[in-house]
Amino acid sequence: MNTEKLALSIASILLVIFFSLILYGAYVKNIDLPTCIVNVKPFEKDTIIKISENKYEIHYIARQFSFFPTEVKIPRGSIVDIYLTSPDVIHGFHIEGTNVNLMVIPGAITYYRVKFNNPGEYRIYCHEYCGLGHQNMMGKILVQ
Repeated sequence: MNTEKLALSIASILLVIFFSLILYGAYVKNIDLPTCIVNVKPFEKDTIIKISENKYEIHYIARQFSFFPTEVKIPRGSIVDIYLTSPDVIHGFHIEGTNVNLMVIPGAITYYRVKFNNPGEYRIYCHEYCGLGHQNMMGKILVQ
């Protein structure tokens, strides 16, 4: 009986710590969490929208076996709102050198915000097997 109370107490404490760390990351560290938008019809055309001098919105379409747009050029220090969709199968979306690692789900839109502080070439890979040409599915963001 005492062992069960101890196990329950430890589990409760760990749960509180876990949720506290999530709240700390979200509110104190201002970490954006990926979002899946399901109440909007997916877009059918890839687009790069310049909102202001250092703010962009990119609508990516992941199709077997490419990302559209395939190459994006932005200035250093830009904040980019990424919207992803797919008309065919599930894809992955990983931007090398960042913490962007998303799933692209057909019929939904995935959203994430990222800031590019350092210049360079950021390659984009599909990390979810999507068919025979999967290994060729790449794109890039050039930060100048």
